[in-house]
Amino acid sequence: MSALNANRPTLAAQRSRGFTLIELMVTITVAAVLLTIALPSFVNTTLNSKLRATANNLSAAVMLARSEAIKRNAATQLCPSDNDTSCSGDWEDGWIVIASDNTVVHREGPVPEGFKVNTTATTLSFDPSGVGSTAADFTICRATPSVGSQERVVSVTATGRPSVTRTETGSCS
Repeated sequence: MSALNANRPTLAAQRSRGFTLIELMVTITVAAVLLTIALPSFVNTTLNSKLRATANNLSAAVMLARSEAIKRNAATQLCPSDNDTSCSGDWEDGWIVIASDNTVVHREGPVPEGFKVNTTATTLSFDPSGVGSTAADFTICRATPSVGSQERVVSVTATGRPSVTRTETGSCS
């Protein structure tokens, strides 16, 4: 090998020098544009997921309270609870299913931060046949940091059967 060729970098060494500043800036610009387009969709998907999960948890608690009343052949209640042992507080604090002997059958923690549960119902009671005392509607929505357009409405019939509906009114008050 001659002395002239010994100082020349090989072809592999020439290719592994990295990116130019222009290539790096173009890549960052493309990534920023894609992120700007994708971010609102991601926030909307996250909101949708939290609303769905909270509504499904409430619906499942209604079904559990109803089935426990039938199974135990005794009245049960679904009510808000801020201490996980008795009926107290607001629906945002969480809820419990409680049997007539004050046994807590199920506990559900608070709704996600910034979410709200609007309803006129203070408690849902089920007699031993599983029939509820009254019909009720629960609207689950995001109140802060900004009101979301999506909501979930959990409707409980007088017979105690829940259903979940998606609405887009965006009036979380």
